[in-house]
Amino acid sequence: MRIEFAKSLSGHDKNQYYLILEKAGRFAYLADGKTHTMDCPKKKNEKHYQIVKNIPKDILEQLKEIESLTDDIIYRAVRAYERSVNKQ
Repeated sequence: MRIEFAKSLSGHDKNQYYLILEKAGRFAYLADGKTHTMDCPKKKNEKHYQIVKNIPKDILEQLKEIESLTDDIIYRAVRAYERSVNKQ
């Protein structure tokens, strides 16, 4: 499973971080575990989000160890990434 985070560039959720669940054509389905869950992901045009390139290794390792994602795991991973960005 490929782990990718995205930052929203436009819309009411500008500057929010998400985990990319799936890409379909020019759209991606994003989840943050709280408002946009796995059951109801946010559909966002590729022009309106940016893929995060530098994900901390500890977050990647935690996500790769997990067999299946849940909303709680996604929520914790996104918040951990936001904390790492705010430290810099």
